[in-house]
Amino acid sequence: MRLARALAVVVALALVGAACQQDADGGNRTPSPTSVPSVRESPSQPPSGEGSAAAALERLCDYGPPPGSEPPPAEGPTPDAVAEVQEAVEELRGLDFTERVVADSATRAELVDGLEESFDYSFPEELLGRRSRAWQAIGVIPPETSIRDELEAFASGQVIGYYDTLTGELVFIGTDDPSPVERVTLAHELTHAIDDQNFGLERLDVLLTSCRDEAASAAVALVEGNATYFMTAYAFRYLTPEEQLSLGEAGGGEQAEVAPFVERQQVWPYVAGQTFVTALSNEGGVDAIDEAFRDLPVSTEQILHPERYPNDVPTPVDVTDLAPALGSGWEDLDVQEVGEAWLLLALDLRLETGTAEDAAAGWDGGVYRAWTDGEQVAVVLSTVWDSAEDASAFADAMREWIAGSPDGQAAAVLPVEGSSVRALFASDAAALEALRAAA
Repeated sequence: MRLARALAVVVALALVGAACQQDADGGNRTPSPTSVPSVRESPSQPPSGEGSAAAALERLCDYGPPPGSEPPPAEGPTPDAVAEVQEAVEELRGLDFTERVVADSATRAELVDGLEESFDYSFPEELLGRRSRAWQAIGVIPPETSIRDELEAFASGQVIGYYDTLTGELVFIGTDDPSPVERVTLAHELTHAIDDQNFGLERLDVLLTSCRDEAASAAVALVEGNATYFMTAYAFRYLTPEEQLSLGEAGGGEQAEVAPFVERQQVWPYVAGQTFVTALSNEGGVDAIDEAFRDLPVSTEQILHPERYPNDVPTPVDVTDLAPALGSGWEDLDVQEVGEAWLLLALDLRLETGTAEDAAAGWDGGVYRAWTDGEQVAVVLSTVWDSAEDASAFADAMREWIAGSPDGQAAAVLPVEGSSVRALFASDAAALEALRAAA
């Protein structure tokens, strides 16, 4: 895709290899079917007037005009091996390609160059610079870490193919006579192409560039999970057992060290998304998958708990403007929707995975709002939960998480109010004290 551009396909290939190994050992490759509630909730609208988090989010979310679409790549004969994968994807996906897909083989350097053409738009430097300061204050990335730099390092080391929704071009590292690894990569990206032609993946671009982070993360998980699901199906049906097992050994070139929270966020859509799509398939086959593309999931909660799709929708959460109360010179720095997956990955940085999963599982809505005076940073994370018990469990886990900071942290969890929990984070003790007084 143009914005995410099918990142971390090499990670997905390793998952396929692991699945093939598990199947060879007699393991179960699919979870049990799930049930779906019959009544869809209707959430209230979040406050959107002056001073609200929604108004600040709209003001701060500036991607600028999209880059002009490049002219469609020149058409030429499709290599027979590529055409064979296309036919296989049509059969597996139960859909037809409505337009020709140009699949270009490339070197790693050429592929990275293609990604960099849209990097400035996909990951705006100014927006991510502000977000980096907020994440540093929260403690999910180390001090002085740049989210944008980490994303660029991840992409340059682990991406082995992408599909561009603007041009319909598919680029993969390989040759016109693809190896088994390259054929599986093609199956992944061709699934993106066939989904795009039938359902319109530009909707993800709209979500991403309007900073609807939670809905965008859920939609990306569906899209990447679906491509991984059918890539895996392709491997099982069209590769020999020896070729299947070799996929787990596939590498994506030299891999730079990336901040764990950023790396896990990039990998999460493939892992959780494939589980979600598997649950849909178990419940209703490709028809259920197609319906999810028509009615996109709206939260990472729905991805993590397929039985909650499509009826359990998030409760809107607001954080009022505390800049006037913080003092002269304070202004909005960043606003971000915070979903179950974001909290899970954050908690998992310092807590046992089972503890993190349990603490995040009762999520019902969340947002953080950050302010700065140019030097200091103050952040309020506001969340709502399915029950008072869930809220208390999260508050306890967050207190433990803060206490586990390796270098100490200016942060605090306020007393639980019913099913709501607010946590405060700051760049230093003085800013935290000012935030306590303001909040």
